[in-house]
Amino acid sequence: MGNDKILGALEKKVLWLATWMIHNANHLRDSEDGLKVGGHQASSASLATIMTALYFSVLRPEDRVAVKPHASPIFHSIQYLLGNQSLEKMKNFRGYKGVQSYPSRTKDIDDVDFSTGSVGLGVAQTLFSSLVQDYVHAKGWAADLPEGKMVALIGDAEMDEGNIFEALMEGWKHGLRNTWWVVDYNRQSLDAVIREGLWERFETIFRNFGWDVVVLKYGSLQKAAFAEPGGERLRDWIDSCPNQLYSALTFQGGAAWRKRLMDDLGDQGPVSRLIEMRSDAELAQLMGNLGGHDLPSILDAFRQAREHDRPVCFIAYTIKGFGLPLAGHKDNHAGLMTPSQVAAVRETMQVREGREWEPFEGLGIPESELRGFLSAVPFVQKGTRRYAAPTIEVPGELAFGAQPSMSTQQGFGLLMHEIGKSDNELASRIVTTSPDVTVSTNLGAWVNRRGLFAKEQMADLFRAEKIPSTYNWTFSPDGQHMELGIAEMNLFIMLSALGLSHSIFGERLLPVGTLYDPFIERGLDALNYACYQDARFMLAATPSGISLASEGGAHQSIATPLIGIAQDGLASFEPAFVDELAVMMRWAFEYMQRSGEQEPDETTWLRDATGGSVYLRLSTRSIEQPRREMTTTLRQDIINGAYWMRKPGPNAQIVVAYTGVMAPEAIEAVGLMGEDRRDVGLLAITSADRLNAGWTAAQRAREAGLSHASSHIERLMSDMPSNCGIVSVIDGHPATLAWLGSVHGHRMRSLGIEHFGQTGTLANLYRHFGIDAQGIAKAAQTLTPGRPIRHLRAM
Repeated sequence: MGNDKILGALEKKVLWLATWMIHNANHLRDSEDGLKVGGHQASSASLATIMTALYFSVLRPEDRVAVKPHASPIFHSIQYLLGNQSLEKMKNFRGYKGVQSYPSRTKDIDDVDFSTGSVGLGVAQTLFSSLVQDYVHAKGWAADLPEGKMVALIGDAEMDEGNIFEALMEGWKHGLRNTWWVVDYNRQSLDAVIREGLWERFETIFRNFGWDVVVLKYGSLQKAAFAEPGGERLRDWIDSCPNQLYSALTFQGGAAWRKRLMDDLGDQGPVSRLIEMRSDAELAQLMGNLGGHDLPSILDAFRQAREHDRPVCFIAYTIKGFGLPLAGHKDNHAGLMTPSQVAAVRETMQVREGREWEPFEGLGIPESELRGFLSAVPFVQKGTRRYAAPTIEVPGELAFGAQPSMSTQQGFGLLMHEIGKSDNELASRIVTTSPDVTVSTNLGAWVNRRGLFAKEQMADLFRAEKIPSTYNWTFSPDGQHMELGIAEMNLFIMLSALGLSHSIFGERLLPVGTLYDPFIERGLDALNYACYQDARFMLAATPSGISLASEGGAHQSIATPLIGIAQDGLASFEPAFVDELAVMMRWAFEYMQRSGEQEPDETTWLRDATGGSVYLRLSTRSIEQPRREMTTTLRQDIINGAYWMRKPGPNAQIVVAYTGVMAPEAIEAVGLMGEDRRDVGLLAITSADRLNAGWTAAQRAREAGLSHASSHIERLMSDMPSNCGIVSVIDGHPATLAWLGSVHGHRMRSLGIEHFGQTGTLANLYRHFGIDAQGIAKAAQTLTPGRPIRHLRAM
């Protein structure tokens, strides 16, 4: 039997399984809470043909796909037929530990390439993954892995997302190759019907950025009809038909098509006969035979695109809900088919009641033949495509040129420069990237050492013309810095792509990205997306806080420490001193490579064995550096999140807890209080995130019966008297440390920044927000009984 017939049968089966999976979740499975489960039957259906062609014929093991979020049921149905998805999880679609609502690398079991869900991000991920593929191959790595196509399946309404166009610009700059974007042009969004002529705008945009554009508008039946007498008139009518009308007639069916076509085209001889010679069912089939639902047209287009490496945008005309009773209706996005409608589809598909989950039920092709076809599908010939890469050894210490007074941003640049001077494996596997702030985030010395990456050599013309310049901006395949335009979404998706290289391409990269701390919020959706995919990278965000005094409120970050605490998959640190930063970065390069079991470490109660990404919140404020030995204990305390700069005495009345660049103010405040408050303690918080996570985990462990569980912060504060107060201070939102008082029930006053900053000197702004030494001391005086603190100035 020919493959075309088998593919046609599998297309129907995939559509049926996706439809039934959603129906089962909403109408048949027990519902404890009575809430609608949903599942997007119509949005799934519009991609059934395209995904059948891709997964069962076109794709190769080296290809990677970002599936349109709402086509998740189609994807999992395909994987079920290929033996990669279980019936148990299919039956539990959108349930606890079942098939996920949207394809997930970390939650689904069936070899998802890229997580999708927040629309637009998976699309851009394929573009940046293609750039990473070029980077890996330019280094001579992954030699046994052929270049693959990075494929995105895109809803047409998804093209409204701005990050897609930011990514297009970046792809053009870097000479994008081997990327396919397939637009599911069903001309319906969540709430309505797409504006007329949108495809022409898409085509123009993509061609302007150097893409090939393939428009799949007409299917084989339509093309054959156009060749008949009167066919040209029918084609002209289709081309001029408004989207809303086409959708409405599709929903109404053959009789409505006939009436409208005869009203518009009747009494015109050949075209009237073309219409009249077809039954209502045949006419509906003809008008629904758009390019995106025609297997021969789709297969031919994909096979032609396989012959070159240029990026291709396929604009595939489809019908939302194709093959289902709700096809074309403008309200079908969130709609669910009724039990009677599902029963009718089941009958049409020749699926017997009680055999709805059977993979080959109703196909009319011998099971042995279908199994033989599926086992030979090119895409599955190498099995699961989650690769592993060897761990890169990290030196015992990271060196830097210590100076009496430094900022953590300066220290970051020095640490990267020292790494760049090395010839070890760590240095060769680091790849840096930044959205047009490479120099102003102190990566310039690293780039001078390691160069900028490009597939072809490009000289620094200033250097070539002997014009003095601090920086050598030479591009070559040997370079290790990916320079980006000023779009933070692109930065985080690039880090996501780089940080999955070990799994996607089998080659470990250690990505380091830099940006200004306040602009984390501009790219936050993409940062969350990268962490959700379990991408591994280091993020150095600098400058931060109102300590960037002269730049004003627009460049002064407030909420980012809270993001560091809340963001899953991201360990957040904020060092005060460069020796702390060196410890953090060394640990981070190891942590980024871990993929162990999830059992917690009974010292910290953190799941450090699993690894993750790391966020370093740095500053341009230069402060005096301590002269001290970095002992093993101190090093571990820094990583665990805190250490005593000055341990409180047995009769302590107050402890000052500081984070980051507030160290000088905290130290000064402790000095101001020393004569009037007993046994004052000074607690350095290096990671509010890890402290809080460890404390929470230890509480959970005790609730589970592990009475011995005690977190790092609980042990640090265990000897503090119950009447001791805590004043915390951070150049960020005070809620970051406000929970410290709850650890052992101490009174607490949290100082920080709650409102937008402004321009001024550090002294101006610290005083304005009450985070200078006087503000700390005043808070301590109010919080604790005793005589007035004599060194407090009158306000």
